[in-house]
Amino acid sequence: MLICGVDEAGRGPLAGNVVAAAVILDPSKPIAGLNDSKKLSEKKRDLLYPLIIENALAYAIAEASVEEIDRLNILQASLLAMSRAVAKLNPNANKALIDGNKLPPQLIIPAEAIIGGDGLIAEISAASILAKVTRDKQLYELDKLYPEYGFAKHKGYGTKLHLEALIKHGPIKGIHRQSFSPIRQLNLFEV
Repeated sequence: MLICGVDEAGRGPLAGNVVAAAVILDPSKPIAGLNDSKKLSEKKRDLLYPLIIENALAYAIAEASVEEIDRLNILQASLLAMSRAVAKLNPNANKALIDGNKLPPQLIIPAEAIIGGDGLIAEISAASILAKVTRDKQLYELDKLYPEYGFAKHKGYGTKLHLEALIKHGPIKGIHRQSFSPIRQLNLFEV
């Protein structure tokens, strides 16, 4: 039976897509040091990322866009990204272990939600790392395009630096989440 771990990154930030990953690990190729991506340093995540890709039986990364986040809400967009990642796996998994307490309604296989799974289940830890590193790379790219926002420093989260940049420069259409409270409260998007 092939079991995949599934997790997402980017639910809390004010900017960028939400990214999900699904991973089926190869029991004959264990990867030392897997853990919840939030408990690992960026350097450690960056070291584990290629090891996961090279040693997993299968992995897939998928996203839900800022537009989808604003239209569906962040929870539903996260679940959609997770189901997309699972659907992209080749070979397909027989069961998904999902970090959290909700299951994506669009899943094509049986699944189980595991609260704190990213720190308990190696497959979910691996998915957590792939999702986080992928999303961070996207924010570094955004930082090159829009250095005045400081994306490389705050990764899109609502830090003082980011909020000050939003007030000074305004939000970027397609990058900042219009539905998120700080941006909505600042009334920065023209209707």
